[in-house]
Amino acid sequence: MKVDLYPLVFKPIVKDRIWGGTKLHSLLNKNILSQTAGESWELSSVPGDVSVVANGVFSGSTINELIVKYPSEILGTKVYGQFGAEFPLLFKFLDAKEDLSIQLHPNDELAKKRHDSFGKTEMWYVMQADAGAEIIVGFKEKASADEYLHHLKNKSLPSILNIIPVKKGDVFFLETGTIHAIGAGTLIAEIQQTSDITYRIYDWDRTDAHGNTRELHVEQALDAITYDVVASQKKYETAINNSNPVVDCSYFTTNIIPLDGKMNLAKNGTSFTVLVCTEGSFTVITDSGSEFAFAMGDTVLLPAALTDFELVGKATLLEIFIS
Repeated sequence: MKVDLYPLVFKPIVKDRIWGGTKLHSLLNKNILSQTAGESWELSSVPGDVSVVANGVFSGSTINELIVKYPSEILGTKVYGQFGAEFPLLFKFLDAKEDLSIQLHPNDELAKKRHDSFGKTEMWYVMQADAGAEIIVGFKEKASADEYLHHLKNKSLPSILNIIPVKKGDVFFLETGTIHAIGAGTLIAEIQQTSDITYRIYDWDRTDAHGNTRELHVEQALDAITYDVVASQKKYETAINNSNPVVDCSYFTTNIIPLDGKMNLAKNGTSFTVLVCTEGSFTVITDSGSEFAFAMGDTVLLPAALTDFELVGKATLLEIFIS
C-alpha cells in the first residue's frame, strides 16, 4: 500500500531548567506557561523523550513508530543503512535566562563504553541574544588536566576559558570534549547527535529552591576534555534563496537558507532533511502540489521519500541532513 508522506512537525517536549526563562513562549510561540522553560525538544528519539507527530494523518504517532513502518522512506536509504531504524539526530531550542553550567560531552568511544550511548557533537545557531550576551567555548590557551583541576578547586575556572560575545546569526560547532556554556540572555537552536550525555563540571555554586546543588561530573570529565584551543565559530555566506554551507561533519550537514520569494529544493532520497525556521514564515509545496505552512520556531522533518520541494516565503532556515 502506497503511503503519502508529507512534511512532519512534532509536539514540543518541554524541559524546565534552573536557568530557563519565557522566550520559548514569547518568541517561538510554544504553548508553555512555565517561567523557567529552558529547552524545547523539537525532534527526538531519546528513550523516554520520543517525539510525537503533531500534524496530518500521522498525528499521534511517534517518530520511532513511523521509522519502523517506513524506514528508508523516512530516514533515507543511506541513513537507514548506516543507523538502522533509529533517528540519529536531536533538535532543540534553548532559552538561557541565566548562565548554563560549564560542561562538555564525551566522544562516541567513551560514551559507548560508559553509557551505551552515542557521543554528542553539536552546533548552535544564535536566534536571539540580549545586549552583552556571551558564551564560553574552550580554553583561552592550551591547558592541562592539572591546571583545569587547580582552577576548578579555586573557583576560578572561567578565568582560563574562552568567553565570546554573541549576536543573532552566530554559529558555533562544538566537537566532543570541548568545554562550553551558553550564557544568559541567549536563545539557541541546537543540532546534535542523539544523546543526552553531559558532563557538568561547574555550576556557578547555585542551588535550587530546596537548597540543593546539581550533580557534577569532575572525575568523568578528566579524560574526556579537549585541552587544546579550539576554533568553534563558523563563518558563512548569506546568498538569498541558496543553501549556504555552514557545518559539514560526519554526523550532519547544516546549510543556511535566507529565503525571500521562491526556491526549489531537490533531494536524492539518501537522507531525510530537517528545516528549522529561525525567523519569518514559509510554505513547503511538494511535487504533488500540496502546501504546508510553517513559521519561526517550527522544526520540519521532510521525509527522504519526498525529493522535490518549492519553498515560498520570507524566512531564515537551517537545512540539516546527513551526507
